[in-house]
Amino acid sequence: MFDLAEIQAALCEFHFDGWLLYDFRGSNVLAQRILQMPHGFAGSRRYYYFIPAKGTPTKLVHRIESDVLDHLPGEKSIYLRWQELEASIQKVVTGHKSVAMEYSPRNGNPYISRVDAGTVELVRSFGSEVVSSGDLISLFESTLTDAQLKSHLEASEVTNAAYGRVWKFIADQVRTHGFVEEMAVSDEIMRHFAEHRMTTYHPPIVGVNGNGGNPHYETGTGAVTKIVEGSFVLVDLWAKQDKPGSVYSDLTRTGYVGTSVPEKFTKVFNIVAAGRDAGIECVKSAFAAGRELQGWEVDDAVRGVIEAAGYGPDFCHRTGHNMAQETHGNGTHIDNLETHETRRILPRSLFTIEPGIYLSEFGVRSEIDIYIHADGTVEVTGGPIQTAVVAILAEF
Repeated sequence: MFDLAEIQAALCEFHFDGWLLYDFRGSNVLAQRILQMPHGFAGSRRYYYFIPAKGTPTKLVHRIESDVLDHLPGEKSIYLRWQELEASIQKVVTGHKSVAMEYSPRNGNPYISRVDAGTVELVRSFGSEVVSSGDLISLFESTLTDAQLKSHLEASEVTNAAYGRVWKFIADQVRTHGFVEEMAVSDEIMRHFAEHRMTTYHPPIVGVNGNGGNPHYETGTGAVTKIVEGSFVLVDLWAKQDKPGSVYSDLTRTGYVGTSVPEKFTKVFNIVAAGRDAGIECVKSAFAAGRELQGWEVDDAVRGVIEAAGYGPDFCHRTGHNMAQETHGNGTHIDNLETHETRRILPRSLFTIEPGIYLSEFGVRSEIDIYIHADGTVEVTGGPIQTAVVAILAEF
């Protein structure tokens, strides 16, 4: 439900004079969601919705689509000519020093940069400073309702259970046939999801040996894709319930096809796990102390452990991502590598911590999901945290 009072309270908290939400032909999906546009909405004319920190919102709509914002509160201003549109924008932003938009300085955060440069220039020409709506987006786009949290926790039960099925499938196939293809393992996971009415935007990553050294490996495309005894296997899987509004679960674990795990794998896994655990502790300690926490800080805590162990160059992606209705959501990410994520980690938000070390022989990633409850309690979801490489032929 669109809650004007809640949005205006947030504008005051973040010291913004107003929020100008703008969309043209679906160019700003974030604005569409905040404004609760109908699913699949595809208007053909520009529309704007200005929310002042105090006072009545204003709707700016084209004459031939004058009803597109009628579900929202506020006064309506209808334009036909482009001159009328610019005059209307000038009228609503005049006197408001800081106007939030889906803009990121220097495109530092592309998840937020949804407003074109020309529109930003136009608003600035009327004397307003355009500031990033990043924290507002994190608050209103990526904090979960009780129903969404429930959907995530239920999805987590299915994704966690998938690993028991995966390791047993690999063990059975290797014992019976001497090998199993990566794609066959991926197909088994997708069957598991279908049986539990889960959906995913892309099949899982199943990478054997060196294939797992590619963080975004496409299952089945490596030079060698057979999993045999003595293979090291990385499995990254993600899914959500197949119903509107559901939230993803996203986990990565590793296993070795044998009865005991060689030291070279254990050594690297332990470093990755130590980095992961440092990230969890960073989050827990900040919220326990009531301290504001930004995404970059958690990335630094995790990355520092891996760099200290001498594997910094082999950890080649951000530590984690926000997660909601998309696997990679639009809220605060755990990143000080690809972007300098200065947005806050907010209560009722969900994100991953997933450090990795990627070598030519094999790759290790350990991915867990973290939810921050409304009271600041930090919960790791998705079943028990992996503490050792799974010895597949010993345990299954």
